[in-house]
Amino acid sequence: MKAVRFSEHGGRDVIGYGESEEPTRKEGEVLIDVKAAALNHLDVWTRRGLPGIDLNMPHVPGSDAAGVVVDGGATRFDEGDGVAVWSGVACGDCEFCRNGDEPLCTSFHIIGEHVEGVHAERVSVPAENLVRVPDDVDMKRAAAAPLVFGTAWRMLVTRAGLRPTENVLVLGASGGVGHACVQIARHAGATVYATAGSDEKAETARKLGAERVFDYTDENFADAVREATDGRGVDVVVDHVGKETWRDSLASLAKGGRLVTCGATTGGDATTDINRIFWNQLDVYGSTMATRGEVDDVLSLVWEGALEPRIRATLPMSEAKEGHRMLEERDGFGKVVLVPDTEL
Repeated sequence: MKAVRFSEHGGRDVIGYGESEEPTRKEGEVLIDVKAAALNHLDVWTRRGLPGIDLNMPHVPGSDAAGVVVDGGATRFDEGDGVAVWSGVACGDCEFCRNGDEPLCTSFHIIGEHVEGVHAERVSVPAENLVRVPDDVDMKRAAAAPLVFGTAWRMLVTRAGLRPTENVLVLGASGGVGHACVQIARHAGATVYATAGSDEKAETARKLGAERVFDYTDENFADAVREATDGRGVDVVVDHVGKETWRDSLASLAKGGRLVTCGATTGGDATTDINRIFWNQLDVYGSTMATRGEVDDVLSLVWEGALEPRIRATLPMSEAKEGHRMLEERDGFGKVVLVPDTEL
């Protein structure tokens, strides 16, 4: 069996694709023949090395995959079932899990980040981390959806409580989480504004439902938002960029507005305008991953076609380095999907 692997943290040169040990299905797990896997920025950060996470090397990365069950053991899955992987793992027994809030689990961890991932020809995954994929759904589409759409759904629907009459600003609309947020907000009936770094990306964001798209390389998006909303600002801002955009994100909010964040790609040590927060009575929400129920809800909309994971490129798994480059250099719009070389 072959898998994407790295034996040390570093640049893209540490990524390899070669022989790896066959997975052994443990009790409660399901053995899957992977048909497609998707890249996330999390794979880039894991490869570079994350503070406080000491991985067993060599490490197989990857949090998103879809495939066909080879051995379901004594689970609800049978041989031949199509499944997609949800990568958030919770203990099921702590106070947060018992209250139905799995992402707050005291031992919460992510497949591909904290433990071995799914960028391989075959993987063994806990049954509770699998979602059924209907026969008419393409495996590449199924692989591209779970992490970003699950994360985006929790951010907007659960944490920010987005309502149909509101307006929302989505930063980085060309990325995985960003393009999912644009679609979910539009599906919820909100007016969507977005930022993008090129005319091509802006046009795609408009096709997905953004009413206005601001080029963050050419204008101050906070000023542009104020102008577009007659000085009012937006009800919700989705910011997963962090340090570079934080002050302008807060400045884009209307009085009583909410900022929700799931990450900080440009750094977590942002400067916060505390005066603006208390005077305008703003709320700031953190959000991580999703519950399995939230994943079921949003993927049902993906399966029926109401939401669509955009795929910027499909590459052989042996070309994982190129996929990492595309993410790091922001080359294209949407997700990068890897397909095992044996499936091509």
